[in-house]
Amino acid sequence: MAWIYLFAAGLFEVVWAYFMKESEGFSRLAPSAVTITAMVASVALLSVAMRTIPLGTAYVVWTGIGALGTFAVGIVAYGETMSAARMAAAAIILSGLVMMKLSTSD
Repeated sequence: MAWIYLFAAGLFEVVWAYFMKESEGFSRLAPSAVTITAMVASVALLSVAMRTIPLGTAYVVWTGIGALGTFAVGIVAYGETMSAARMAAAAIILSGLVMMKLSTSD
């Protein structure tokens, strides 16, 4: 169950990053409120996952999900570049996440 909480925490990290961009520097109320709510949810779920998953593993996976998810949202929602170098970097991050999961006994 802890891994499900951790995955959800990572998804909320993607949500807050997207809505932070949409808030235009916290100048728009609704996206700002979603940003703050998603931040709180993300950290709360991370803390629950850390009851079982080791600190280093949980934090790396959480930030990795956020990084990869936000990278994908940037490409889809904002037309950011999808170059070979950026895709290779994303693949390296993903392989690191898989290795962290496989190296944890939980």
